[in-house]
Amino acid sequence: MLAESIHTFLISMSPLGEARVGIPVGVVRGLHPVMAFAIGLGANLLVYPLFNGFINKLDHRLWKYKPYRKQSIKLMKRAKGGVGNKIQKYGFWGLMFFVMIPLPITGAYMGVIAARVLAINSKSAFKAISLGILISCTIVGAISLLGAEAAEVY
Repeated sequence: MLAESIHTFLISMSPLGEARVGIPVGVVRGLHPVMAFAIGLGANLLVYPLFNGFINKLDHRLWKYKPYRKQSIKLMKRAKGGVGNKIQKYGFWGLMFFVMIPLPITGAYMGVIAARVLAINSKSAFKAISLGILISCTIVGAISLLGAEAAEVY
């Protein structure tokens, strides 16, 4: 059970799957769906403080280099186009919804990047991203629970 818990935690922290993959993998590997949900949610909630801190330090160290600064500004302008306009227009709710949607390019990691690029207040971004993660994990957890129950029936 410890190995399954660690595996679920690590997948839920991963930018490739986050809790959307970690929770179902935990259930498939034998964890109770509620346990998989709790581990996945906890791990995914750690993404904001860890990844945001990493980006802040990286940006602080690299900003003095012109190629980095030039590419960062170019990326910010590009990101403010497409989805960025919608996130910025709806603020907190736009960011929360962006993180909540279970698609490959959304989630906590992209939410942190979007909040940074769109200059959303750190406290507000943390709350929006956390709420988005909670809703997403609840949906995935409920589906995993139903799947586990259905598997027991058959």
